[in-house]
Amino acid sequence: MPPDATPEPPKPPEPGPGTSGPGTPGHGTPEPPKPPEPGPGTSGPGTPGHGTPEPPEPGPGTPGPGTPGPGTPEPPESGAGTSGPGTPGHRVLSPEEAAAYERLRHASTQRHRKARYAGSSLLLLITLLLSVPAVVAAWTADTVSDTDRYVDTVAPLASEPAVQDVVTDRLTARVVANVDVDAVTRELGKALADAGAPPAIVDRTEALAGPLKAAVTDVVHGIINRVVTSGTFEEVWVDANRRAHAAVVGMLTGDDSGAVRAEGDSIKLDVGPLIDDVKQRLVAQGFDKASAIPAPDAQITLFQTDKLNEAQDALRLLDVMGAWLPVITIVLAALTVWIAPAHRVMLLITASGIAVMMIVLLVGLAVARRIYLDSVPTSVLPTDAAAAIYDTFVRFLRDSTRTLLVVAVITALAAYLFGPSRVARWVRGQSARGTGAAGHALRDAGLRTGAAGRWLDTHRSWSTGIVIGAGALALLLWNRPTVGVVALVVGLVVVALALVAVLAATATRPPKTDFTRPG
Repeated sequence: MPPDATPEPPKPPEPGPGTSGPGTPGHGTPEPPKPPEPGPGTSGPGTPGHGTPEPPEPGPGTPGPGTPGPGTPEPPESGAGTSGPGTPGHRVLSPEEAAAYERLRHASTQRHRKARYAGSSLLLLITLLLSVPAVVAAWTADTVSDTDRYVDTVAPLASEPAVQDVVTDRLTARVVANVDVDAVTRELGKALADAGAPPAIVDRTEALAGPLKAAVTDVVHGIINRVVTSGTFEEVWVDANRRAHAAVVGMLTGDDSGAVRAEGDSIKLDVGPLIDDVKQRLVAQGFDKASAIPAPDAQITLFQTDKLNEAQDALRLLDVMGAWLPVITIVLAALTVWIAPAHRVMLLITASGIAVMMIVLLVGLAVARRIYLDSVPTSVLPTDAAAAIYDTFVRFLRDSTRTLLVVAVITALAAYLFGPSRVARWVRGQSARGTGAAGHALRDAGLRTGAAGRWLDTHRSWSTGIVIGAGALALLLWNRPTVGVVALVVGLVVVALALVAVLAATATRPPKTDFTRPG
């Protein structure tokens, strides 16, 4: 035999009685001989070499590769204690075990959600309770620490007619009280007697005290009224309050050495510099004796209440917490939304709750105004003047409360419009159709946004979040935003969102409409 020849395997015996069919080994069928070991000139296993016949095509009754034929034992199914293919150590659960596992997993998830709801509810309650003190504390700290802010608060009082009338009447009474009209009439009678006037005329000079006092009062009142209603009084008022700002801080902390001081149940303002200016003007008008008027303890009662000590304690506490209480409240509100399983729903609830608390604060300020006006006697301060003083002092607090109320309402409305309600879906659908139509029209007109438009189209949630976050950051960084500022920022955010949606729509093609009739 040539060395490169491979011996042919023996042919299987023809099937006969008691033998299995071709390719199907049966009882008594001899096993096929093993292929010979490869030698020199012999191909490796599975590689047909020279003189090696190719394996026959599988025919009927012949099992294909990897297909077990009759009599070939199948691999055992993976069951208890056996590992699955490719997953060593993996145990397949029975239906009962799988159902028990699902029940335990569902119960664990429910407990986790209940714990998150309980935590967020507790934080929501704390946030709502701290929202009102936080606004008051921020207003108090701002008014106390910022001199310009304090001056802006009290400056309008100088132009209030009711306050001007009170100041004019009080200063006139104090100036006239220091003019000795009786001494003037005695000097006049003595001068007439020295001039040889009849005794009857000299005796009647004492009757001139009343008319002379009325005349002096009219003249002094007119001069003081011109001073108080002029720009000079406003300048003196602003300058005095600017210099007295440190005294206001001392009054809030219990220091009674400043121009604004707490005495008993009253808060008073020293207007001594104004009286000095009036004295100079009286001298300029010819009243030389006005220069000898002593400087009285000229004070005007601003507030009077029997709860002043408690108010001072509360104000001192708010002054300390003014810098931290608003920050703590904002952080708690953010944690409330973050911990809750349904972030959007909790944002809606939190914003609505803060809006309700701001309404409560506005109602409380109105009630406090009524209580204050009823507690101030008209002999101390007329009702119109007391109302003007109260409204002037709390106007910035009212403005801040209204601004926060508008922000909370807008936040709650935005959270609602992002929800699954029918109205929210309709609004979003109308907005999407409008911006999509505008974007497609711009695309047809030749506008191409390129990669930027494609990015906006594929990252709409990111772009929306960035725009809304920029608006919120603008409101946080704005120095004392008002309702008008909030409306401006919200309008700009809406315009920016619409512009982003239009630019994103230019990167997409409008859907083709098939107008052919079916069939």
